[in-house]
Amino acid sequence: MNILQINASARREAANSTRIANSIVARLRSANPQAGLTVRDLAVTPHPVLDEAALAALFTPADKRTADQAARVALDDALIAEIQAADAIVLGVPMYNFGVPVQLKNWIDAIARNGVTFRYTEQGPEGLLKGKTVYVALARGGRYRGTEADSQVPYLKTVLGFLGMTDVHFIYAEGLNMGAEAAEQGFAQAEADLAAALA
Repeated sequence: MNILQINASARREAANSTRIANSIVARLRSANPQAGLTVRDLAVTPHPVLDEAALAALFTPADKRTADQAARVALDDALIAEIQAADAIVLGVPMYNFGVPVQLKNWIDAIARNGVTFRYTEQGPEGLLKGKTVYVALARGGRYRGTEADSQVPYLKTVLGFLGMTDVHFIYAEGLNMGAEAAEQGFAQAEADLAAALA
């Protein structure tokens, strides 16, 4: 098994989402001692945004790209290679203003490439990142699970499914800013969610 861990918080190791992601990875490696692990911390190595220059590089044929364009595409290629090689993906996702962090959106924009990780067919789009299991470690200051205020889960289900990843498990740690007792309950709920996902 190859595990890819993506930490999306701006807070690096101090992040609650990273704490939960680390716990998921520890459980996966406990069950698979020989598993390989790649960790990409998007706060330590933030990925550039998908801007006009990046789009120009991506839409320029490889043999006609400038050195700068080739270097920009290579950054995305590295992320695509990591997820293609992974059997299990663990995403550490805090909630920022009811959405995903910009760091994670940049990563998604990098790995979503027509003809590589998805393609359009006469029957519609087809995701090419199949046969993978995704664990999403969600850390929230309040409680939003199952409410209209939770835009993260529908978005991530949609984009991951579009890329072919339909075996997705959401691990919720909520109420983390609502006092010590609520935070303790939130982390306990995350452990229960993880146990259910791994059962």
